[in-house]
Amino acid sequence: MPEFLQKGGPLMWLLLLCSVVAVAVFLERAFYLRRATIRVGELLRGLSNLLALGNVAEAAQECASTPGPAARVMHAVLLRHDAPRAELREIAQDAGQLEVPRLERNLGLLVAIIHLAPLIGLLGTVAGLIDAFTAISAQGGYATATDIGAGVYQSLLTTAGGLAICIPTLLAYQYLSTRVNSLIHDMERAGIEIVNLLADLRRAIPADGAAPGEP
Repeated sequence: MPEFLQKGGPLMWLLLLCSVVAVAVFLERAFYLRRATIRVGELLRGLSNLLALGNVAEAAQECASTPGPAARVMHAVLLRHDAPRAELREIAQDAGQLEVPRLERNLGLLVAIIHLAPLIGLLGTVAGLIDAFTAISAQGGYATATDIGAGVYQSLLTTAGGLAICIPTLLAYQYLSTRVNSLIHDMERAGIEIVNLLADLRRAIPADGAAPGEP
């Protein structure tokens, strides 16, 4: 590796920096998204049982203690459980929109590296070929293969380095994007389900306001 960095020229160090940033972003996002992933179905079943007993405050506390954007969306709705159904839907949508930037944070860096790494490699290719032709010109058209080979070798190294960074970064970005889309789907499902649960709870409460199961 040090030999490739030395022979590839200064642009190889820039490519190395891109690779370090890409790895750091991927690991940070993968860890964050893993922590943000919960079993929405199980949480909804637990909330349904609590709401059926009229324990709205306990249901809100359960959401507050559960990590993840889906739980935060449901918590936002439960805090305003007395609001009309249309307003509850808006609360769920607004809470979900606030969570999306958190999920997509730093993914733009991966997109930038995907586009930038091949361009840096191409720039290194051009620089290497310029060095090769400069060597030929300096020798009056009689440059040796060694003189030409140094520039060509540098151009090949930077091209290979740019592609070697771009390809895995693209795969990493697609993986993270899939996880983000899955979490957004969970948020939307959670928002719809918790609004429906609250609506069902209101219909189940008798006109005198007694909670289900009370005399």
